[in-house]
Amino acid sequence: MINSNHPNPQFERENIQSLNGKWDFGFSKKEKGFKFSDNYEKALEIRKRDDYQGEIIVPFCIESVLSGIGYTGFINMVWYRKTLNIKKSDKRVVLHIGAADHLTSVLVNGKPAGRHKGGYTSFSFDITNLVNDGENEIFILCEDDVTNPFVIRGKQSEKLKSHGCDYTRTTGIWQSVYIEYTPKSYVENIKIYPDINGFVTVFAKLIGKEKLTCKAYYNGKCVGEAQANKAAGSCALQIKLEEKHLWEVGKGRLYDLVIAFGKDKIKSYFGLRSIRLDGMKFLINEKSVFQRLVLDQGFYKKGIYTAENDEELKQDIELSMALGFNGARLHQKVFDPRFLYFADKAGYLVWGEYANWGLDYSRPESVDVFLSEWSEAVERDFNHPSIIGWCPFNETWDYKGKPQYNPLISTVYDYTKAVDPTRPCIDTSGNFHVKTDIYDLHDYRYDPKEFKESYDRFVTENYLYEHVLLDNPNRQQYGGQPVFISEYGGIKWEADKKIKSWGYGEDVKTPEEFAERYCGLTDAITQNKKMFGFCYTQLYDVEQEQNGLYTYERKRKFDDEIYKKIIASNKRTAQIEKEG
Repeated sequence: MINSNHPNPQFERENIQSLNGKWDFGFSKKEKGFKFSDNYEKALEIRKRDDYQGEIIVPFCIESVLSGIGYTGFINMVWYRKTLNIKKSDKRVVLHIGAADHLTSVLVNGKPAGRHKGGYTSFSFDITNLVNDGENEIFILCEDDVTNPFVIRGKQSEKLKSHGCDYTRTTGIWQSVYIEYTPKSYVENIKIYPDINGFVTVFAKLIGKEKLTCKAYYNGKCVGEAQANKAAGSCALQIKLEEKHLWEVGKGRLYDLVIAFGKDKIKSYFGLRSIRLDGMKFLINEKSVFQRLVLDQGFYKKGIYTAENDEELKQDIELSMALGFNGARLHQKVFDPRFLYFADKAGYLVWGEYANWGLDYSRPESVDVFLSEWSEAVERDFNHPSIIGWCPFNETWDYKGKPQYNPLISTVYDYTKAVDPTRPCIDTSGNFHVKTDIYDLHDYRYDPKEFKESYDRFVTENYLYEHVLLDNPNRQQYGGQPVFISEYGGIKWEADKKIKSWGYGEDVKTPEEFAERYCGLTDAITQNKKMFGFCYTQLYDVEQEQNGLYTYERKRKFDDEIYKKIIASNKRTAQIEKEG
């Protein structure tokens, strides 16, 4: 069975060198009139200054406790330096950065290696021609400004302090950094298409011309293989599987996949499952599956955007499943590949989302900004079986009084469907829908009776309540798509009364009242035969937003009796499931 410690278990080579740990570090606070650099001049100038204020622990951001610094004020630039020994020989040398916010420039031995824009996606640079056998220096400059209308910040606060549902910022590197050594002929990337009839097709992009072999294993046994003797460029291999084990909710039956291309060897994996919409139903492996989801912000008290270790990543999945949820919306963030790996193993349903808050989505220029970043996220995470849908935008309300630029929403939807026809796409969760496979709603009304009656009318009269529709009838219109309530609840229950807390709706006064409201709202959705799922806000508290089912430290907030009621409501058989 798969047991990977690689930063990207979907594309694993053995020959890597981790650069996580101590780096020389410097930073500058917010400057008036700050502008992003157009080239490498700023990085070259800072490196020349040799200005380092101490050390930082990578991959933790400067704002986090785990970085060893914990500075949470506004920051425009952070820079890193590390010297390391490299044994070059005849290998290709590639520098990988899991994520760094926002504009990253890399110098190797004082020479430009590459630049990347976007704070949420992985990137790499071929540095073969820049490194020497022996000691080498890597210098990284990250520039950021969450107040810039073309910098996507997600849930990072644009104000000095956290407020409402916006939290502490993340500046600079926040996912693993490592060097990878490959042969001169190598596999650049792969896309995996499983077929529940007992096949898997592997599309490989190849550099060079070699024999390509793909072997599938289940529990250590080879259950199928295919090969091409002189493969080059783009190559597709279909493997007929001798054993069929479906990837299902709560049962992440994964196949190992080993790819050999000349001297290059890649380890990966896949899950055998299908997804499609059928009327109002969401089918996985041709069975109606009710999505019992919870909102997961991907924040950690000590690490901010970055979990301290694998146990923290796995813990959120385990806590969620223990309460009867079968998945999560991974909210306003591209999650660490290792979180997705654990979701794959657990049979845990997730929506692949992106951060969009902070972007001025009212302007045509936003198309280029967003699409360049979103395309990298879809490319990186395409092969994860746990991702059962894409959702590039969340709540595209007016930006400073200006409505969204609708071609942005429709263009991103069209791109997503073109590169991945295997999954549904929600164009912008909650509002304002332009072109979407699913019409999801965010509804934070707190009276269970009113909540239920409004959605009962959807069944009896095909009337879809949503306050956005009532207030803005020309902004979006329901077109008969499948429906689910992708945000609701948000019931505040303070775990930490020392801070000014925030939540949705009228406060409850007792844990029993919390459970009554939770169950009333949830039951209204599960018992509606036109709803295929729900997503409760949220799994755990984050800073001042204290509407989680656990504390920010992932501790229990209620006694056993309250949790039993929540679990029973979550696990109740949904009406749409009863109908097949």
